[in-house]
Amino acid sequence: MKNLLFLVLIISSTDLFSQTNIVCTDSMTGQVLLGKYNPLNFHASIILNRPDSIFNGISTRINPDTLKSYVFKLATFYNRNTASDTISQTTGIGAARRWVYSKFQQYGSTCQNRLRPAYLQFTLNICTVMQHRNVIAVLPGLDTTDKSIIIIEGHIDSRCANVCDTASKAEGVEDNGSGAALVLELARVMSKYSYNNTMVFMATTGEEQGLYGANAFASYALQKGIKIKAVLNNDVIGGIICGFTSSAPSCPGYGNLDSTQVRIFSLGSFNSPHKGLARFVKLEYKENLLPGANVPMRINVMASQDRAGRGGDHEPFNSAGFTAIRFTAANEDGDADVTDSAYKDRQHTSGDSLGTFKKNRTSSTIDSLFVNFPYLSRNAIINGNAAGMLGIGPNQPDCNLTSLGSGALRIQVTKQTQYPEYRIGLRSSTNDWDSVYTMKGILIDTLKNLPSGTYYVSIMSDDTNNIESLPSIEYTAAITGIGEITSVPKVVELLQNKPNPFDLATYISVKVNQNVEYQDAYISVKDGKGVEIQRLPVKLTVGIVEAIFEHGYHPTGIYIYTLVIDGQAVESKQMIFAN
Repeated sequence: MKNLLFLVLIISSTDLFSQTNIVCTDSMTGQVLLGKYNPLNFHASIILNRPDSIFNGISTRINPDTLKSYVFKLATFYNRNTASDTISQTTGIGAARRWVYSKFQQYGSTCQNRLRPAYLQFTLNICTVMQHRNVIAVLPGLDTTDKSIIIIEGHIDSRCANVCDTASKAEGVEDNGSGAALVLELARVMSKYSYNNTMVFMATTGEEQGLYGANAFASYALQKGIKIKAVLNNDVIGGIICGFTSSAPSCPGYGNLDSTQVRIFSLGSFNSPHKGLARFVKLEYKENLLPGANVPMRINVMASQDRAGRGGDHEPFNSAGFTAIRFTAANEDGDADVTDSAYKDRQHTSGDSLGTFKKNRTSSTIDSLFVNFPYLSRNAIINGNAAGMLGIGPNQPDCNLTSLGSGALRIQVTKQTQYPEYRIGLRSSTNDWDSVYTMKGILIDTLKNLPSGTYYVSIMSDDTNNIESLPSIEYTAAITGIGEITSVPKVVELLQNKPNPFDLATYISVKVNQNVEYQDAYISVKDGKGVEIQRLPVKLTVGIVEAIFEHGYHPTGIYIYTLVIDGQAVESKQMIFAN
């Protein structure tokens, strides 16, 4: 969407959940979202819910050519601005959403009408238009015990430089025809299978003016008491070409191609359920899909919630307390700063089109496409595999940790003790797990020979199908090496930033071991010349306290950060900005 300044202006004048008259246009679908239905009424004649059937089926049935046909069709609507034409059968947001609805209907007819299309309709003044609709397709789960739903979303609206421009061509192919196409294809493919949790495939509107369609669903979920297990948001997910500009952290320079990496952005660091979901996505890819992948993909768990100064439809769900992440291509064509007279990239312009056309011909043959459909299909497979495993996976466990000294850590499962195996994720200096250990047939185990340092530990249930749950909350464990003497812990400890080195942003943590009486505390960040460039306020409550440092446009190199309490420097550490 637009730069952060625009989002701040929107938020300052409009409450995040200000949409009114939010309704699901199909009453039965609304009941399914609440978990108030008889699952037997939606059973397939042949239930396909084995994990290998699901991830192998998704991997083989996702079709680059089908994705291409969706993107080409979305481009024909000329302008999909949230406030564009709703009457025409061929142009505007109305025609586009009716076409998406008809595709959901078509897929429902091929799976015994188990996939239920509907609109989520809401009232809000967006560019003087009052009524708006997300398009959703709901696949009821096999089990209503949990009642949690899983959402795969991508916004369908497009834009040019002016957020209310409904006349200019705005095909919105990369942003976000690619994400909307991914949602459509996963609805087509995943509706063949069955899951314990209800699956929701959603094309949102109003993203470009302020994330309003996602806000509407998040608000609706809060109002109705709908439980959400996870949200997978896909935005700018099919392009592989780096533009002249690109919102950091992103591509290395103009013309760079990257078709083997995808970025996952998520809120928080220590004990963030969003980061836990991102790590889960990566683990499921590595264990289910990577062994048979013709083109291996690199999944990069990013430090920040989104790119610098940008936002997406996962954020309203974060604000509402739901676990949500964003998938974005490694390379972007533009940082969307269309107010800059020197801006010459495609994003948020009429240039966000299908591609370049052959010269010296009267035909409309496209010479090169801006969306790479094999790449888009690989990203769809990653999404579908993660959602599918979430949909059939076990419940989250919990555990107790005990540092035993001499490089040993004891783990005891205390919740959801019925499973045959448990997976232990350990991380130290990055957003990703350094190692994943397996506990088989036991509830207490000891990890030995760990290097000394601070670890962040979470646990996952692993059921008889060898599918993991979402990770538990994270715990910290201070490990001492063999022969080391355990020192008395400080009242307050400044920890090493993570990740380090970093690109766009890094988290600086303070470990508070007991209550502290103080008036003011902050982290001072200074450059290599000793000039303070930022102060990050912190509240010293017992546990791990985090502050995020967003680097912005400062030079690469070594920076010093210092914990300051009531004007006194307590402890300092170095960190490295490398990109």
